[in-house]
Amino acid sequence: MANTSLFQTIAGKLLPRTNARNEAGGAAYSLTAKQALAQYAMTGALNSTFYANAETQLDKTLKFAAEVSAEYVAKTAVYCRERGHMKDMPALLAATLAQRDGALLTRIFDRVVDDGKMLRNFVQIVRSGVTGRKSLGSAPKRLVQNWFATRSDEQVFRASVGQSPSLADVVKMVHPRSQTPERAALYAWLVGREHDASALPAVVRQFEDFKLKQGTSVPDVPFQMLTALPLGKAEWTEIARVAPWQMTRMNLNTFLRHGVFSDKEMTRRIAERLRDPEKVRRSRCFPYQLLAAYRNAEKGIPTVVTNALQDALEIATENVPRFTGKVWVFPDISGSMHSAITGERKSLTSKVRCIDIAALIAATVLRRADDAGVLPFESKAVNVRLNGRDTIMSNAEKLAALPAGGTNCSAPLAELNRTKADGDLVIYVSDNESWMDSPNYGRFNGAPATETMRQWSIFKQRNPRARLVCLDIQPYATTQASERADILNIGGFGDSVWEIIAAFANGELSPAHWVGEIEKIAL
Repeated sequence: MANTSLFQTIAGKLLPRTNARNEAGGAAYSLTAKQALAQYAMTGALNSTFYANAETQLDKTLKFAAEVSAEYVAKTAVYCRERGHMKDMPALLAATLAQRDGALLTRIFDRVVDDGKMLRNFVQIVRSGVTGRKSLGSAPKRLVQNWFATRSDEQVFRASVGQSPSLADVVKMVHPRSQTPERAALYAWLVGREHDASALPAVVRQFEDFKLKQGTSVPDVPFQMLTALPLGKAEWTEIARVAPWQMTRMNLNTFLRHGVFSDKEMTRRIAERLRDPEKVRRSRCFPYQLLAAYRNAEKGIPTVVTNALQDALEIATENVPRFTGKVWVFPDISGSMHSAITGERKSLTSKVRCIDIAALIAATVLRRADDAGVLPFESKAVNVRLNGRDTIMSNAEKLAALPAGGTNCSAPLAELNRTKADGDLVIYVSDNESWMDSPNYGRFNGAPATETMRQWSIFKQRNPRARLVCLDIQPYATTQASERADILNIGGFGDSVWEIIAAFANGELSPAHWVGEIEKIAL
């Protein structure tokens, strides 16, 4: 019989040597510029994370964007907007094209700048000077003017929520043409100039009448316009009655403060709306956003409503594909994973942490796999008993409540190797900042392979067809597992992640893996 320990040693020597040090000081593999740009685009919110501040994120994103072709930048901007539903990063990448390739910017502008929020983001970034210019310039100005020209009066009005810059500021910058008296009156109303009130679009007149207490019904306008008004219980109950799904999810505490839930019929209506399968699917709501709504729900919100949020979460994960074979999920529960998923934003910092996302993904896989095991890790692997028939919310909260320590990404693989476990698909959900298993912690001098790669090579000897997915949920540019045919490095936590993982597990991805999917985007 062959000496297995000897062959394990030889396999370890053939593994790629590390070429980078991660943010925590551990030995790692650097992502290529294309991989890194995609990683930052799909996970970065340009806010301070556990290991890097917002300025560092911005600098690295611009650096990676400059190292790849303008066409790849354009495709990445479209991918992270359409597939990842990101906001700041697509606008930033589009803004770099304003300086680099105006023709490409024209081709992707409408797909990236698809609402008022994205328009204001784009204008703000261009005028900030971070991408090389401090004015829109003629070509971007025409694109912004065309954005206004291709929107209805009502769409322009609804896009007027938000500041820095406001939509009125953008109107003043680009001077869009008014093709009708209604549009001329709307632009004048937006910028605070004298206008013909009778020519305003109907929805604007209704809003103005309501503000002056001349209208009896609550107008169908963005809820942000209403929250600034001195409204009472009757008005807020009417708002809740007609509110769309997303507005309902985001304003449960507001409804509570204004007495809406004292009406049992209205409470029932809100709960039914939240758990309506068709409304949940149309909303394109990330499961973590429902987790956030659940965690942010104040004490007085009725149980039937918080239960409806859990029902909505179950529905939101139904589009996750089923996984066959033996699947292992390794959620990282180390200390760095307790930072906010979108970074620190002062009073706007999300209550949802990286560990919550990791736990949510693990609980979802447990539900969607025929045979799944969940093995959390920090400085060591942590055995935990989960019931796949419990709600996703319950299992996610159980995982997120486990004690935290340092980061040792190789620990769960080492545990599977110790117990001689089998597996077809292994999924890490982590920030990949392993350091406790690093042979040269704190310095870099051409270290051997990471311990994660060494343990994976041992696992592969028992399971030659197994595949490894490293799902990174933070914007860093290194990994613990060097990409190859059986290893996928991917970032993000939206629906597109599941599509890529499923395709990879089924052997349907090209050797380029995730970058290849981005490069398939047609411009």
